[in-house]
Amino acid sequence: MLKEKVTNLLQEALDENPNLFLISLDIQGNNEVKIIIDGDTGVRVEDCMAVSRKVEHNLDREEEDFSLEVMSAGATSPLKIPRQYKKNVGRHLEVKKEDGSQVEGLMTDATETDVTLTWKTREPKPVGKGKVTVQKIETIPYSEIVQAKVMIKF
Repeated sequence: MLKEKVTNLLQEALDENPNLFLISLDIQGNNEVKIIIDGDTGVRVEDCMAVSRKVEHNLDREEEDFSLEVMSAGATSPLKIPRQYKKNVGRHLEVKKEDGSQVEGLMTDATETDVTLTWKTREPKPVGKGKVTVQKIETIPYSEIVQAKVMIKF
């Protein structure tokens, strides 16, 4: 009952600000509601407050006691949905894949089904001694990604 009400109110809040989108909604057994949001252009404190107010002011504490926490996805939080990948195109990404391998590179594209990374690496020359720098490109389906994080570079 509480989850349905919160979900509906949350959708209304997100409809009012189409820049924002839901990352996760979690309701613990003791009615502890945790909402994590993100935005195409980032999330401001005011955005979290607006979502919180929309949910909190439209629920009756006499009916159900609850606690509410609305937060943004942190800069070092793993990416979870395609919309997060799309907003980070042009940034460096570290991807851990199902097969145990890890790829780090510049995200050049993100679609509804996969992400494309490019990076440079040193490989042995095909003929002769020494190494040569080669550009690598890999398209990785979201289904093969265990974890992906934006690399913060200074």
